[in-house]
Amino acid sequence: MSEATATTDGVSDSDGGRRRIVRIIGVLGIIGGIVLIVAGIVVWVMVSAQLRAENITIPDDAMAFQGQTVAGPLTAYVQADIIQHHALEASDGKTYAELEMDDPVRATLMNASFLRASLFTSVVSFGVAAFAMGMGVLSILFGWALRTVAVLRPRVR
Repeated sequence: MSEATATTDGVSDSDGGRRRIVRIIGVLGIIGGIVLIVAGIVVWVMVSAQLRAENITIPDDAMAFQGQTVAGPLTAYVQADIIQHHALEASDGKTYAELEMDDPVRATLMNASFLRASLFTSVVSFGVAAFAMGMGVLSILFGWALRTVAVLRPRVR
């Protein structure tokens, strides 16, 4: 026998210590996963509530979700798209940078650009929240797998 003493289940004491560490890491993974899921849900709900509070209604000429209130990533994206469409109509297809400095439409395009950037920021926020929730699920699964592997007993030889 080696320096480590055998226990009744045929596993050395040092293996039991390693198992304990693996089980602790598994528990930490599960806890971390739960925290990520909760944080993702909180961010999703917060961003959605803020968008909804703005009472932005998607116009009838948008590509989708006409008449709906902007409250999620898809509706925010569609609203940003239609803002660009309307801004380009107002400028005869020219972008902010292409207009003359004294063109009065330039201010309209600047505001449209700011609005689109804000909406795209919310779309990114939804994506980060979804990513956090997905990583939370994976962390829970990996933690559960580690805990399961740690309790498996090797065959006694």
